[in-house]
Order: sequence, then C-alpha cells, then structure tokens
Amino acid sequence: MEERRPRLDPAVAEVRRAVRAALTPLPAGSTVIVGLSGGADSLALAAATAFEAPKLGLRAASLTVDHGLQQGSADAAAAAARTATALGLDALVVRVEVGDAGGPEGAAREARYRVLRDAARDVDAAAVLVGHTLDDQAETVLLGLARGAGATSLQGMAEAGDLGGVSLLRPLLGVRRAVTRAACAAEGLEVWDDPHNADPRFARVRVRERVLPVLEAELGPGIAEALARTAAQLREDAAAFDEMIDETIEDIVEHAEAGISVSVPALAANPAALRHRIIRHVVASEFHESLTRSQTLEVARLVTDWSGQGPIDLPGCRARRVGGRLEFTAS
Repeated sequence: MEERRPRLDPAVAEVRRAVRAALTPLPAGSTVIVGLSGGADSLALAAATAFEAPKLGLRAASLTVDHGLQQGSADAAAAAARTATALGLDALVVRVEVGDAGGPEGAAREARYRVLRDAARDVDAAAVLVGHTLDDQAETVLLGLARGAGATSLQGMAEAGDLGGVSLLRPLLGVRRAVTRAACAAEGLEVWDDPHNADPRFARVRVRERVLPVLEAELGPGIAEALARTAAQLREDAAAFDEMIDETIEDIVEHAEAGISVSVPALAANPAALRHRIIRHVVASEFHESLTRSQTLEVARLVTDWSGQGPIDLPGCRARRVGGRLEFTAS
C-alpha cells in the first residue's frame, strides 16, 4: 500500500507560494537576506525562504536588528537568530543606536533599513526580503488617507522597491497576518510579540487595534483586502503617469540659469493631474524637495491664473513666471 505524505498545512503552503514567486526571478547562485524580527510575519517569511531558496539555487541568510528600545531586546534578537540557524539560514544580529529624528517609529525604521542595506552590500546580495503583510498595507493606506497627502501616500508599499541600490522585496503583501501566525504555529516556531506592536501611543497600532476592527464591524468583512486593492490600482495609475511625464518632460523642460524652466503653454495644455505631477517632478528631481498640494496649486496658478503675481518661495527653490516659461531656481 502506498504511503501517503503528510498534508502540508494551508497557511505554510500559502506563505511558501508567495515567497517562491518573489524569489524565482532572482539569478541562481545569488544571496538573499531576510529581515527577521522574530515576529510572526518575518518568522514565517524566514521559514519559507529557508525552504524555497535552496530549491532555486539561492543562498539565504537572516539579519536581526536589535534596536535596544526595550528591556530584553537582546535576548529576543538572539532567540530569533537561533531559530533562523535551526531553519538552515546564516543568521546575524546587529545592535544599533536609534536616534529620535522622525519619532521613535521612523528612527527605528531608518536604522533598521540602513543596517539591512549595508549588510546586503557587503555580501553583494540580490535582494533584501521583509515581512510586510496585507494587513500592514491596509494600515499604511489608512494612515496615508488620514494625512491627506494625496494619491502617492495611498499607494502603500510596493512589492518590489529600492533600498539604496539593493532590491527590496515584500513577498507577503498579499498574505494576511493571521496566515503568517498560523504558519508559524503549524511549523512549531516560537513567535516573539514586540510590545511596541500593542502600544496605543503609536498611530499604526491604533489603526490596527481600533480603526480597522470598527470598519470591519460596521461595513462588513474584506476592508483590508479592499484597501490593498486600492493601493495596487493607484500604483498602476502612478506608473502610467510617470511614463507620460518621462515622454513629455524632455520636450517642455529647459535648463535655466541656476535652475530649470518649463514651457507654460505646454503645461497649460495638459490635464491638471499631469500638470501638477510635472511641477512636483521638476522640483523633486532638480532640488530634491517635495511639494505639498497647496504649494503645487500655487505654482500651477502661475500657469493657469496668471495676473502678474511675483515669485513663490518653495522648499529649496523659488518659482516665477518669465514670459512663456515657468522658472525654478535655487533659493
């Protein structure tokens, strides 16, 4: 009688499929690094990577960043590294000093990504993998909506991005947090729950613990999935706009003294959405600054509502209309 294989747990299978899809395009023989906190999301990611990477001819390692922000963080980091080693990953722990610029969450994130980037560069890794889930995406979209920063903030996180010249992959953006926790339970992996993830001082925690449950209760299930779909659609729209800008900008932009100028008639001929994106793109690419919507609209008035108004002071530059050109010069 043929012996039956044990059935693979559905949660483990779902996480492995997601990781396999992300790893398959990478060249055989390359290295990937998993950012491992010890939480359920990153632990499920590490376990799936340890299983899938060798089958694709990839070398896999984990890096745990000890931010030192709470008592026992060193022990938690060491435990995560031991688990990674048991899974077959080359495990590394790095202790960092977290500043206070951008708040505690922002400073910790900056320190963490800096370490991951440097480690990836040191071994010429093909990619860094992080464990953001569909739930994280939904929270990010809601936080962006609350900030009112426009479509860019509502795009959430991309499945693939850039980390200082290193590919940053988020294989689990289509996987629910409950699935990663179930996968860890099925594989007997001990999860570390970061106390900061339950601290209501942080806006993301309040969105997770209070806002999303209320939305689900009042509007029905599927809110997180709907928010994630919205983010994906907006990223597609943004990619289309970026392509249109690339095709347009060479014909309408000229270098000016101490800056850059744009054709007013060409800007006026474009739809408002594209016109505003071109203005923001020019300032970002030339002066490495971001404009708010109110600043963008004020600059656009030099094109669409010109009545002789003077220069507009912007972050890092100044905009003014000179005849049929819109000039941006360093401030």
